[in-house]
Amino acid sequence: MKKKILVVSAHPEPRSLNTALTTFAVDHLRAAGHEVRLSDLYAMKWNPTVSTDDYPDHGSEGGPARRLHVMRDSEEATLTGRLAPDIAAEQEKIRWSDAVVLQFPMWWFSAPAILKGWIDRVFTSGFAYGPKVPPPYGDTASALAGRRALLSVTLGARETAFSDRGIHGRLTDVLHPLQHGLFWFTGMTPLEPFAVYDTDRMPADRWAPALEAYARRLDALFTDPPVPFRSLTGGDYDHDMRLLPGRERAGMTGLDLHTRLGVSR
Repeated sequence: MKKKILVVSAHPEPRSLNTALTTFAVDHLRAAGHEVRLSDLYAMKWNPTVSTDDYPDHGSEGGPARRLHVMRDSEEATLTGRLAPDIAAEQEKIRWSDAVVLQFPMWWFSAPAILKGWIDRVFTSGFAYGPKVPPPYGDTASALAGRRALLSVTLGARETAFSDRGIHGRLTDVLHPLQHGLFWFTGMTPLEPFAVYDTDRMPADRWAPALEAYARRLDALFTDPPVPFRSLTGGDYDHDMRLLPGRERAGMTGLDLHTRLGVSR
């Protein structure tokens, strides 16, 4: 079935591995019959900085400029249709989409600043979260529910360094702020990330297998099982958003506590 997919790319070099993966994903998805939109943040010269310019009506009531309160002011601008045009355009792409793919290199254990700034500016209160939309961390009712979400990330380190005993920690833990704190918080359905490791020393003969693996993930974008995060409203948490005793598997600790009982990651 034809789907609508937004690909967001964050790498400054048009000849980079990340750009090549972006191009491959867009072409592969289109060849499969899907409709694809691309936000190439560096090519767009995306402004990553939240400011009063994002909310044109801020302080327009006269008198001394009102103190900027990002949640309040972004919500007002979102609900009245008065966001800066570049933010409104990206929100429209997300609303349009059935799935979102974020393509980026891991820099200092996180996404590049330009991608973080896209998240900061685009996922406003009243659009992605806040009292005017359904509760967060939900299966079907949250603000952006119904959309699948895939992280495609390149890493300079070898895969073993991002394992349970690896020096960098598990990749699932490193990416938790995006997988759980962005996607699941807003109601999107996060999939296990696609990762290409050891890219600082990647020989040419690893390129074709990487594309084959990525093609399989893209083909399964709407059929792969999601990361089984717990729903806030599913009965597992108390009023203070703490997991109730006895909800975890024996030996389960850390961030794994927030996956569903008896379902492995």
